[in-house]
Amino acid sequence: MADKYTVEEAEALAKRALHSPIAQATPIYEQLLSLYPTSARFWKQYVEAQMAVNNDDATKQIFSRCLLTCLQVPLWQCYIRFIRKVYDKKGAEGQEETTKAFEFMLNYIGTDIASGPIWTEYIAFLKSLPALNLNEDLHRKTALRKVYHRAILTPTHHVEQLWKDYENFENTVNRQLAKGLVNEYQPKFNSARAVYRERKKYIEEIDWNMLAVPPTGTSQEETQWVAWKKFLSFEKGNPQRIDTASSTKRIIYAYEQCLMCLYHYPDVWYDYAEWHVKSGSTDAAIKVFQRALKAIPDSEMLKYAFAEMEESRGAIQSAKKLYENILGASTNSLAHIQYLRFLRRAEGVEAARKYFLDARKSPSCTYHVYIAFATMAFCIDKEPKVAHNIFEEGLKLYMSEPVYILEYADFLTRLNDDRNIRALFERALSTLPVEDSAEVWKRFIQFEQTYGDLASILKVEQRMKEALSGKGEEGSSPLESSLQDVVSRYSYMDLWPCASNDLDHLARQELLVKNLNKKAGKTNLPHGPAAIGSVASSSKVVYPDTSQMVVQDPTKKSEFASSAKPVAASASNTFPSIVTATATHGSASTFDEIPKTTPPALVAFLANLPIVDGPTPNVDVVLSICLQSDFPTGQIVKQSFAAKGNPPSQNDPSGPTRGVSQRLPRDRRATKRKDSDRPEEDDTATVQSQPLPTDVFRLRQMRKARGIATSSQTPTGSTSYGSAFSGELSGSTG
Repeated sequence: MADKYTVEEAEALAKRALHSPIAQATPIYEQLLSLYPTSARFWKQYVEAQMAVNNDDATKQIFSRCLLTCLQVPLWQCYIRFIRKVYDKKGAEGQEETTKAFEFMLNYIGTDIASGPIWTEYIAFLKSLPALNLNEDLHRKTALRKVYHRAILTPTHHVEQLWKDYENFENTVNRQLAKGLVNEYQPKFNSARAVYRERKKYIEEIDWNMLAVPPTGTSQEETQWVAWKKFLSFEKGNPQRIDTASSTKRIIYAYEQCLMCLYHYPDVWYDYAEWHVKSGSTDAAIKVFQRALKAIPDSEMLKYAFAEMEESRGAIQSAKKLYENILGASTNSLAHIQYLRFLRRAEGVEAARKYFLDARKSPSCTYHVYIAFATMAFCIDKEPKVAHNIFEEGLKLYMSEPVYILEYADFLTRLNDDRNIRALFERALSTLPVEDSAEVWKRFIQFEQTYGDLASILKVEQRMKEALSGKGEEGSSPLESSLQDVVSRYSYMDLWPCASNDLDHLARQELLVKNLNKKAGKTNLPHGPAAIGSVASSSKVVYPDTSQMVVQDPTKKSEFASSAKPVAASASNTFPSIVTATATHGSASTFDEIPKTTPPALVAFLANLPIVDGPTPNVDVVLSICLQSDFPTGQIVKQSFAAKGNPPSQNDPSGPTRGVSQRLPRDRRATKRKDSDRPEEDDTATVQSQPLPTDVFRLRQMRKARGIATSSQTPTGSTSYGSAFSGELSGSTG
């Protein structure tokens, strides 16, 4: 529906019609105005095109179609211009018709903030009328005074100018009388001027050229909706403290203007009708609803609201016709249910029962209708047997609907019929697909927690795990009991047997276990003597991924080789596992898999981080480690070895000495920079000279796996990185 409301196409059509002959422009205007019947701008353009060719009959017809629905000053100014063109040369009869036209116009749009020029034009017209005798002159002045009094009490852009004109008018007629009248109306004028200044703020936020299109949720539409709501609220507050009739007239005018822009907004129509109802004008509210359904014929909300209003005032037959109209337009389960409820309220339960017997045969009838009528029979009409029969009948059709099963279980729970509840759960769970049975299993467990003993509770829980985890599949860890089961078993409503942080901790653990089980089924573990350390094969590093939050496998070389930035993880968990995994696969260097770009300060920081269970480490612990860490300073020293060369000796000045990098000569630093710029041809030929924290136990396991005895060149000194690591560094890498 919204596709045909294209503002750009409408503007293009209006522009084309503006430059086309009237015969070609007429169908274009008719097409435009069928889509935008409240566009005063398009109506004005259309009527001016007819006036330009002096087609008076067509002009009158157009005005009769648009004036009362398009309350905008420029269009009405066009109307009075046409009236004066037709009647100005017809003498007294024409003057009388013009006066009627002015009064008709001001009766509708005289409260508009932009109506000042119309008031001024009407006053000028009255002044121009001939007065052949004293009585006619007195009558004209009296009419002028009344128009002035109405004009100066209206908050318009020209209110101050009209007040000055009024003072001059009274002083011209009678100076003594003028003083009293001016003093009487001065406070009223001051009030109108103050209200005008406030009203102007709300008016300036409104786009008067906005075409009425169905809401699409754009920011511009929402801005206009808010602007209109503010203006309507302002007018409803009666800031000028005028009489009720005048205030009501202004509010109606504001609503009608609002509907010119928000014609397809059901909430505006509903607010308008409800305001009429609260004001005691039900007939006006009925007319608003009728116009609303003409504007938005597919709105079920407005139809239900209209039917509700008719029912509330006792117009049962009118409300019934509206419900039947809803059923005819869109026969669905909701329409059946609402009509059932209406019939029970208006005509009794027997009428509702007869309709239910017919509705259940409809193709559009779903399990919702059975639940609604059964609930109605039980809760409202106090007939549990009838409700039970309805649920049983529906169960034959909707055994595969979990919602229906749960509603039936709730009904039996109200009857305290525990035997039939168990039977219902057993029947349903034997036929429901596994993917649809989770909620039914949970409700079964809740029932057993209320009615059963501990053995039955545990039995149903185990059955649920077996059903939902899948029998015979690998990684069936959900069958194992966990503390989560205890928490679930011993909680009630919003009462828990543990603190909120314990719940968070258990939830994180459950997520980690699930992810680890998934990974365990996909990871190919090494076999044979190379897999000596179950430490290596079983160690898994948890990398928090902010986009997916899954546990990743860090043992794949490509993940490190292609990574420009190393993942921030615990060094105690990351680096030793990489070293061990590399040794398992027989790599030439134990540190080849470590990213070459890691700065020494970052290495030292990571080395001190503790193992983290879950994605959120304790901030206080991290800060404490940062404050206690002794970050190394100096440059990173890279050394290149031949594939079969010997490792640097302990006394080699270029090698590492207790974790402190030695300064290189200028020529060697230059060579180092050049070498670092070249792509490495042999990954096994270089290592980072910066010593890394090492787990002694894992290094020994690595040596045993590779059959290498402990080297006598192992330094006896230890390198300390905080309090987390301390141990030996092997002098041999290969």
